[in-house]
Amino acid sequence: MEQFDGHPGTSRLAMVLSQRIKKEKESPLVLDFGEIQGNGSLMTNTFPVPIPKGDYSVCRQLTLGAKDDKLTVTARDGGHNEHVSGDGIHTHEVLIPEKMRSMKPGDRVLVAWIHSEAVVVDIIERS
Repeated sequence: MEQFDGHPGTSRLAMVLSQRIKKEKESPLVLDFGEIQGNGSLMTNTFPVPIPKGDYSVCRQLTLGAKDDKLTVTARDGGHNEHVSGDGIHTHEVLIPEKMRSMKPGDRVLVAWIHSEAVVVDIIERS
């Protein structure tokens, strides 16, 4: 830090920044809590500045849709007579349950920091 001789405040700041960068390189993965804001941005405990929707990643499970949206349709030959169409195929819609719904504003979430990227892993609920 010779270049900052005579400027103790600047030297101290450079030393703190250097130590912080070194520490972050040693532990690139950190878990954090966050909350999805009304506009879809993410606010985490360790980075309390809104991260705009689209600037953070989300695990695929949290993108299935809203509660009671159609997840898939099952189909099989034969089955219950009251559900059989003219071709003999029996179908049911499978709806998304509350425990599998996508994130929404107000959800408390678990966030993994991978280097400088926030990744929402799951929705957190109280026990």
